[in-house]
Amino acid sequence: MARILVIGGSLGGLLAANLLTRAGHDVTVLEKVSGSMDGRGAGIVTHQALFAALQRAGMQSAQDLGVAIEGRVVLDRQGRPVAEQVMPQVLTSWSRLYELLHALLPPERYVQGCSVQHVADHGQGVTVQTRGAQGEQDWQADLAIASDGIRSAVRQQFAPHIQPVYAGYVAWRGVCDEAVLSQGTRDSVFEKFGFGLPAGEQIIGYPVAGQGNALHVGQRAYNFVWYRPAGPAQLQALLTDADGQQHAAGIAPHKVSWRQIADMRQSARALLAPQFAEMIEKTAMPFLQPIFDVASEQIAFGRVALMGDASFVARPHIGMGVTKAAQDAVALCDAIAQHGASAQAVLAYQQARLAPGQQAVARARWLGAYMQAQGAAADSAHAQRNAHDVLTETAIDLDVYGHLSSFPLP
Repeated sequence: MARILVIGGSLGGLLAANLLTRAGHDVTVLEKVSGSMDGRGAGIVTHQALFAALQRAGMQSAQDLGVAIEGRVVLDRQGRPVAEQVMPQVLTSWSRLYELLHALLPPERYVQGCSVQHVADHGQGVTVQTRGAQGEQDWQADLAIASDGIRSAVRQQFAPHIQPVYAGYVAWRGVCDEAVLSQGTRDSVFEKFGFGLPAGEQIIGYPVAGQGNALHVGQRAYNFVWYRPAGPAQLQALLTDADGQQHAAGIAPHKVSWRQIADMRQSARALLAPQFAEMIEKTAMPFLQPIFDVASEQIAFGRVALMGDASFVARPHIGMGVTKAAQDAVALCDAIAQHGASAQAVLAYQQARLAPGQQAVARARWLGAYMQAQGAAADSAHAQRNAHDVLTETAIDLDVYGHLSSFPLP
């Protein structure tokens, strides 16, 4: 049995912790946030690899994980379907998945209010220094696994040259309660993975569990993601709250300026299908996500490993953020089983996951360029896209469906 510290208690960290705990290791999760983390995030697209990891982590059944849909539809500006595709999927939410994974882990293994200050690898083990309400503390372990997100403090220490790179556009996101939507919207798009394709932009949406993680008809919600170009000056304005304070590292939902929200809703009425405009209008607190790439060249540093968004961040177009973290967690668990809790295991993990992480970032960049190209020059290699290609490539499980469009893979 090895002592392992998991830095970061979001979905990736919980997956790793549960897998390693079930493998017999002494695992502690260090999460900097204190109190409830329920209600974070929004929708999540599932893949077969995620189901396999969840089952291995101790989840008995995926039956109540989310909302099952049968297909996809692209709506034009008038709300009429212009392309459809049968493509069964299960859509879940951050809150639902967090609830299930958190319940699987013994509560004493999940320590909140621990902000990591420094990680030291001293050859035979690691020391993680934290600061919190109880003061400073040193944690000793055989390995440290960093799953502390896009702004990873551990990555900043070991690979400070790897920084998030802004992609030039943002995503407006939100979750609208099913009960407040008109019957027309519920009948035409609610039960499907929906798409809208204004010039140079894209909106997608799909049903997820509602408040209290309810899955019954009438109690669910619809998650939307609207990608919109935003140059440096516009991004700065979007990240500035109503009091004039800028939030360069990301703005909290309740801080987004009401003026920006009003402008966004007005644009929705002008550019989107009425179904999507209605959802955006009736969402109480839409939030803003600048889109970044993170592409690491190294994710193994002696007895310290980077995983999840701490290692690679692929744009949401591929819908693989949580699945990628699950694959990282499985690879780590397998490497430790083979090599013990050692630097050799961390290196074996890197050999298994470095290339897939880089490939995910490349495919997500390709889908992002492909999304933006509708408003680009006609001779662009990406400008020949059509609704069917967008429909069949965005957020799909490649292991199930393969590559379905005429576009070459990156």
